[in-house]
Parts: sequence; structure tokens; C-alpha cells
Amino acid sequence: MNPTGNSSFRRHALASGLVSADQMYEAEQVLRASTATHPTSVHGADADDRLAAQLVAMGQLNPWQVEQLKRGRTKFNLGPYRVIDSIGQGGMGQVFRAEHIMMGRTVAIKVLPRYKSTPAAIASFTREIRAQAQMDHENLVRAFDAGHDGNVYFLVTEYVPGNDLRKFVRMRGRLSMAEAATIVSQAAVGLGHAHERGLIHRDVKPGNLLVTTTGHTKVSDLGLAGFMGDDDEEDPRWGKVVGTADYLAPEQIVTPKDITAACDVYSLGCTLYYAVTGKVPFPGGTVREKARRHCEEAPLNPKRINPDLSDEFVEVVASMMDKNPISRTQSMQDVVERLKPWATDSVSQPGGESPSGTTPFGPVESNPLPDISLSFLGDEPSGGSLSQISQRTDSLSASAQETLPDVDRRRPLLRTEPDFPLTIVLAVLLPVVLAAAVLVVNLLLRVWH
Repeated sequence: MNPTGNSSFRRHALASGLVSADQMYEAEQVLRASTATHPTSVHGADADDRLAAQLVAMGQLNPWQVEQLKRGRTKFNLGPYRVIDSIGQGGMGQVFRAEHIMMGRTVAIKVLPRYKSTPAAIASFTREIRAQAQMDHENLVRAFDAGHDGNVYFLVTEYVPGNDLRKFVRMRGRLSMAEAATIVSQAAVGLGHAHERGLIHRDVKPGNLLVTTTGHTKVSDLGLAGFMGDDDEEDPRWGKVVGTADYLAPEQIVTPKDITAACDVYSLGCTLYYAVTGKVPFPGGTVREKARRHCEEAPLNPKRINPDLSDEFVEVVASMMDKNPISRTQSMQDVVERLKPWATDSVSQPGGESPSGTTPFGPVESNPLPDISLSFLGDEPSGGSLSQISQRTDSLSASAQETLPDVDRRRPLLRTEPDFPLTIVLAVLLPVVLAAAVLVVNLLLRVWH
């Protein structure tokens, strides 16, 4: 007797083409032998679960495919690609691991969901596809193909095994200067290639820096990319504050219509700060509070969190995060040059003099945020564009969740300025001390008389 019968799961698995009739028969034979040894009757959902578990054990299916089949989904191909697994999901689309049916090449596919396939969304998605198609560099995730299957639009890119920098830091803890400099330098090379072609990323963050298993860095997710000097008002993001709140350059907030390469330099500086501290520059607070702090406040000196950082390295981070784009590190080429003493592919040793004009971490001149309503594009990071294994910030208001919890509890995290200045302490205690002195004098006078 067939232990699974003609169940819906069995029918869906065969209809999908993921499992052949011979593979199904082999799995059922194993289950039949198991049933003969343990004759307990199993029917319905339990039988489906057993069959699914057996197919997974045999390597014919994976847990994600099982879940889809149980939901009655039998279509696992997009054009010439067979979808294998889910990588992630954002506000704008889903990303899957897939395989070209004829070539056998593993790729990543970003899919625009059918329910979001409005003319405006399709135009935005097409814009992203064309932007990424212009880039061809070893430090950028390459686009291979694009198309639509029925009314499902998709973008095919290279699949990058490994982890994004955010995951890397959360698994390993804060990175050494050499590790962080190597990763960020490689990202800067890729971003510099994009800048030379007039393209600004606009959402540089740890989740969009993919670190391969061999330690090679690729920048992903050009979904928010815009061209310098582009005044295309048909772009739904034109003139809006787009990006992730923890990594936004001040000018992206104040004058979002005037984006330059310096915006990416600032965001990459925030990313470098996160890599060596495990913390975003301005943890906690709402989106507006984060935006204000990017414009007005200096972050905590990273050396307070990671005492292993050299003063020269801290100055490089500070220069990349200068609030004034004119005095900020000017280009990605400059970023690479300044990180050379620490990057592992450089023979130079750390400790050289830093260029003058570096802004140290500490009090800064106020660059107040105008009294405006921040026009973020939705609650997700500007449409939630997602690529490869990059992890979206859950929502702009929750972006501080990227902060790594404190590991070393022996060193309290002190800000550059003490929370309770000595003048405040004296102002509170001095009247108390004087009152106590007067009381003591009065008591002595009474005893004397």
C-alpha cells in the first residue's frame, strides 16, 4: 500500500517538476519499508510531512520548496531559470537563488511581485535594471539578464556566496583595522567605478557590502541608484530623502535633489565606523532624530568603543564622515589611498601622517536641519530594494537594530563630552554643602552659649 496515497503534496511535487516520478517512487519505497517495520498508520498531513522529510533527506527538495508545495504552488521557473530557494524579501521585491536550466549556472533573481506591478513600479524597476546593466566591475554585483514571465518582472544578477558585512560583524564582532580597511577599500573601488559613470548608489550600508567566502567584497543593491545631475521628475524618488537612516549624508537630508559622490563617501564612512565598533554612529531614536543628529551632532569617538583603533585610523573615518561635503574625503579613490596603510593587500605599514583638515570626533559646528517634513519614500528603506544576501533594515524607524550589543562590559561607553559636566555637579552640591556648614555653625554657637 502506498503510505502517502495520492495526496495533494505528492501531486504538487510531481506537477512542479522538482521531483521526478522515479524519485517519488524511491522515496515512497523507503517510507513503505519504514511502515512495514513500524506499522503505525499515518494519514493526511502526517503522511505529507513524512514524504516531504524523506525527499529533503534524499536531497530532492529543500525546506523552502516543501513549504511552497504545501501551499499548492507548482510553478518554480521564471523564463529559462528554475527558482531553488528564497534569499530575502524587501518592500520592492523578493530575491531568490535560481539556476539557469540549460547552462546550470547559479544566479540571484530579484522579482517584482505581481501585486506591485503598477506602471510606476515597473518603470522604477526598469530604471534599476538599466542602471545596474551599465556597471561591470569585480567589486560590483554584475547584472546578467532581465525580463518578464507573463506579468512577473525580474532581474538576474550573479550569485555571491558568503555574508554581507552586517552579518559578518554580528557573527564575528567588531573587526580589526586591517579587516575593515580591506573590505571598505574594495567597496570603494567598486563605488568609484560607478561614480566615474555618473551613478550614485545612495544606499551604501553594511547590508549592501557582500563579503565572499574568499574575503572579496562586492557592492550590491543599486535599486536606489541615481545619476549625478539627473532631474528626472518622473522618477518617484526624485527630490525625496531615500536611503537608510543610519547611514544618510547630511546633504541627502537637507538637499535631496542635489546628490553627489560625496554622499556615498559619507555613507561608506558610517559603514566603516560600524565595522570597527559594531555600532551605528547614532543608535536609537526616530528617523527624524537620526536625521537631525547626522546634520548637527558628532558621533561617539569610535576609539571609546574600540580602544585598539589608532588615532590615524580614527582620523580617516572622521574625514569620510565630515558633515561638510567640501571638506570631506573627496572621492572613492582618496578613500582607497588613505586606507592603504591598513588594507591587507598593501605593503605599507600603518601610522603615517594624515592629511591636514581632518575633522576629529567631538563638538562640531551646528548644521541645523531645516523645519521640513522628511519625505522618505515609504516606511521601508526606499522601496526595500534588495539584492543577493544583503539584509534590509527592518524599517527606517527601527534601523538602530543594526547596532551590535555590547560584548566588553568592562569598558563603559563614554561620550566625548561627559553626560554630567563638573559645573552642573558643583551647582547642585555647593548649596547643599553651604547649608550644612551654616547648620553646623549654628549648633556650635548654641553649645557655646
